[in-house]
Amino acid sequence: MKVSKLWSLFWSVAGAVPVRVKIMGIILGLVLLLGLGVTFQIRASLSRTLADQLDKQAISITRDVAARSTDLILTNNTFALYELLRDTVDNNQDVRYVFILDPSGEVLVSTFGDRFPPDLLKANPVPPDQRFSLEILDTEEGLIHDVAVPIFDGKAGVARVGMSERHFRDVVAAATRRLLLTTALMSLIGIFAAYLLTMVLTRPIRGLVEATEAVAKGNLKHRAPVWANDELGQLGMAFNAMTEKLELARNELRRKEEMRTRLLEKVISVQEEERKRIARELHDETSQSLTSLMVGLKIVQSASNMEEVRERTAELRSLIEKTLEGVYDLALELRPSILDDLGLVAAVRKHMRDYSRKSDIHMDLHTIGLEEKRLPPEIETALYRIVQEALSNVIKHAGAEKVDVVLEHRGSSVVAKIEDDGRGFDVDKVMNSRKEERRLGLFGMYERASLMGGVLTLKSRPGQGTTVFIEIPLDGEKALLEERDTNSESTSVGSLSTGGDQ
Repeated sequence: MKVSKLWSLFWSVAGAVPVRVKIMGIILGLVLLLGLGVTFQIRASLSRTLADQLDKQAISITRDVAARSTDLILTNNTFALYELLRDTVDNNQDVRYVFILDPSGEVLVSTFGDRFPPDLLKANPVPPDQRFSLEILDTEEGLIHDVAVPIFDGKAGVARVGMSERHFRDVVAAATRRLLLTTALMSLIGIFAAYLLTMVLTRPIRGLVEATEAVAKGNLKHRAPVWANDELGQLGMAFNAMTEKLELARNELRRKEEMRTRLLEKVISVQEEERKRIARELHDETSQSLTSLMVGLKIVQSASNMEEVRERTAELRSLIEKTLEGVYDLALELRPSILDDLGLVAAVRKHMRDYSRKSDIHMDLHTIGLEEKRLPPEIETALYRIVQEALSNVIKHAGAEKVDVVLEHRGSSVVAKIEDDGRGFDVDKVMNSRKEERRLGLFGMYERASLMGGVLTLKSRPGQGTTVFIEIPLDGEKALLEERDTNSESTSVGSLSTGGDQ
């Protein structure tokens, strides 16, 4: 539990530190750790090496003193022995003292003078079977490497030399200071390098943060600066590509909202115009016909003979038939009853037959998988209105001689395709033009397909005709299609332009 709390505390503190400080701290820590580690390793290795060299030097010097003092001891030349010891001390800076003991263990001559340390005599005795003895003595002046070598196999005494570690300790300390100074210098260089590295790393990150904040405020034109082609540069390019797509999507959404608003205004306007037209039709045609009917009934009522009654009755019957036909045409223009009664295929066939008669354009209808089935009413209505608008555009703008319409139940969706051989047009140019009449019609087709969860694709080029492709998915429960009584799979509407319904 404590470890977990400490870890959480560490991350809470580390998480609040800027990335620049983290990188500089890591690099500085690594430089210091490496520098101090190398310093202490070199210091330890150098101390061992110099200590070994000091021991070897002490043994060599002591043996030299023992060899050179043999004749002098045998001739009892004390002055020459003292000069030998002084020369040894003067010529070797690490030699702290030199003295010679006689065979009985008394000091024969030494470099201490009258102040010879009494405890030094008992230190470092030479075993009989060894050629020398080495001990490290801890004195007030520091560690002394004391070497004892028998003279003439111990018969003439023992030569003792003490070597101080002061010099090699000074060498080790000097080397350590230089290494620490180098570590400090490398730390400064590391800090500078870390600063440059953090500048390189955090500068594009700060740019991305600024760009993100700008995008969050709705400024999709802001772009993150791309400093290099590395991973951060690729991230910046990906971010810019994302914001560019977001900007395009927002502009497209605004355009669609604008078009939807205008389309709604157009629908309301058309609705009002349609109401005015219906009112005018009812007033000018139906109302007048009913008035004429009332006048005719009065005439019949006042007729003097049956012959006149028959004539007036025939006229009234013709007037009633004409009125009923007008009312039927008016209702058919509002919504064809055949769409509700017989379904999409029959309604489209009837509509294409009427258009073919009016325009002399050869129109073919092909159905696949829909011969004995009904689609959900809302999908039938959407497809019918899209086909109706597409055929209306063909008659108004395409100048086509032939139109093919395909209705197909394909898997879990229904597909419609309207293709003509007309003059074609530039889709982008028309959709971005200021002429709202045609643009709103196309947008209305898109909207109807979109409301059904479908997709409408419009392909056209000048001189190459136009193809409208619609695919609408069928929901599981709504796609339970009803049986419909029809047998024809493909009907040539153009060939029926002068005939009756089949």
